[in-house]
Amino acid sequence: MESKPIKITDTTLRDAHQSLWATRMRTEHMVPILEKIDQVGFFSLEMWGGATFDAPLRFLDENPWDRIRVVKNHVRNTKLQMLLRGQNLVGYRHYSDDIVRRFVRHAAESGIDIFRIFDALNDVRNLIVPIEAVKEAGAHAQGAVVYTISPVHTLEHYVETAHKLVEMGVDSICVKDMAGLLTPYRTYRLIERLRKEIKLPIHLHCHYIGGMAPMNYLKGIEAGVDIIDTATFPLAFGNSQPATEMIVAALKDTPRDPGFDLELLYEIAEYFEKVREKAKFHRGVTSLVHMKIFSHQVPGGMISNLYSQLEQQKSLDRLPEVLEEIPRVRAEVGFPPLVTPLSQIVGTQAVLNVLSGKRWAIVPGEMKDYLKGLYGKPPGPIEPDILKKVLKDEEPIECRPAELLTETFEDYKKEIGNLARSEEDILSYALFPKETKAFLERHQEGVEKAVFMVSGEIRAVREVDTMDVSQIKELVKVVEESNIDEIIVEEGDAKVIIRKGKKEEEALSLVGEKEKMVLEEDKPKETLQKMSDTEEYPDHWKAIISPMVGTFYRAPNPDAPPFVNEGDIVKVGQTVCILEAMKLFNEIKAEEEGVIRKICVENAQPVEYGQPLFLYEPLNDKKVPQG
Repeated sequence: MESKPIKITDTTLRDAHQSLWATRMRTEHMVPILEKIDQVGFFSLEMWGGATFDAPLRFLDENPWDRIRVVKNHVRNTKLQMLLRGQNLVGYRHYSDDIVRRFVRHAAESGIDIFRIFDALNDVRNLIVPIEAVKEAGAHAQGAVVYTISPVHTLEHYVETAHKLVEMGVDSICVKDMAGLLTPYRTYRLIERLRKEIKLPIHLHCHYIGGMAPMNYLKGIEAGVDIIDTATFPLAFGNSQPATEMIVAALKDTPRDPGFDLELLYEIAEYFEKVREKAKFHRGVTSLVHMKIFSHQVPGGMISNLYSQLEQQKSLDRLPEVLEEIPRVRAEVGFPPLVTPLSQIVGTQAVLNVLSGKRWAIVPGEMKDYLKGLYGKPPGPIEPDILKKVLKDEEPIECRPAELLTETFEDYKKEIGNLARSEEDILSYALFPKETKAFLERHQEGVEKAVFMVSGEIRAVREVDTMDVSQIKELVKVVEESNIDEIIVEEGDAKVIIRKGKKEEEALSLVGEKEKMVLEEDKPKETLQKMSDTEEYPDHWKAIISPMVGTFYRAPNPDAPPFVNEGDIVKVGQTVCILEAMKLFNEIKAEEEGVIRKICVENAQPVEYGQPLFLYEPLNDKKVPQG
């Protein structure tokens, strides 16, 4: 076999900061160093896809589509790459074929050259339309084989999946080890087999997590792999990829030496180290919990999410129990690989099993959809008792899940109306309706509007276009700590008004309806709806309490009637409400028959763990009481 220099994809601008910095790197962090990165000679820059679509909308107040165009403007020599979750695109559920085709086409037109396409279950049926769409757009379709460990995930399974992808017309194959479960000799055997049977370029993607990734890369290179993924040192290791500098130095003076300029790599690393220090981002480290990946098989990124979820639920001390529960749940539901969105679904089910104290008592809608087959075919058999408990008499589907989806681009266009100014606005809305609508409203006609709250009072009303949020927060701080009652700052078209001491009723007269809406969303937690300490109820009434921190919904969506009303009789196992928590919708069910006497929480309000949601009067086989 001819030895050629190894090609390297840089993940700094996507997977690396998603793995270590919770996808919080802003586009402005990237721009100053892009031209230097473009000089290195990378095969590609993975800079979009995955969580880099919804995180800018949710947390950074950025249009994710703009990032492609900005990076493309500065990167002229290196191809741009994105991660596409198959029929899930960059979301957490399947989207219709119409949305998939339009999304891929627009991403390619915006500047994406290479699409790495995977399905969380290695169900290639979910890759048919995305691959076709990429090919139609004239871009490079890289088919990914998701690696995991289970009784059903054998060497033959991976090779067979790769062959199916080749038959579907992909341009290259990627082995995606998102959980860091590959080991050096497994890597060698897998790459050697693929190299012998498949003539396309083979790409190896490993996460560092337990420390095996650099060894995996060296053994993969020995076996003939063509491309590997690395990240700049400040964003490497831990849950991320191995450091580019490490791999380049290891291959120096060998036939696979990529020939990169180490001094240039150090210059890039120094830049990102300053970004990390200024923003107080984490460095990639491997803890004992991460090292136990080879036992609990939970990916590092998933562990980070579990930390966040359990901390929010004030139950961080129960992480060891959850890590024990995850493999159990995974086995019960057919050994799905723990990659987005299945990592969230399985992880959240494990958290609910542990925190509720009753396994499978609370089942998120997404888990129910998975058991129905709406995410694809499970790799292994599902426990019949689980299927019966969750689906009752409903049968799982057998067809390609997207065949059941009928929504079209025109449907979303009609729904969002004049708020959308372009095709990409409509596509964003189709994927993330709530987040996109809020973003578009803030940026309507080029003007952003919001309300800053401190201690339950309005501190600043702003109408801004270009002024940074951090600047406004600094102004709020100045007013807070001084004797000044009001500051008005104008910068171009941007205007900021900061007022101190205005109580809510008085301040609301100064703002419009949209600001009032934002105000309601930003109320501090101490304003949560709670039961009055002075109200008294009959001793035999009981409470349905919240098993988690979340947001309370009386109905599955705004257009649907509530599950229950006061005075309704509920049966055992009947759904009474939904709690949105940990990115999933969780149905709360009645544990005994009774009459709903009081709804204790307003719709769409946040609730704490242990907070009463309903008061009900148990029936206990007695005559239904009137009241």
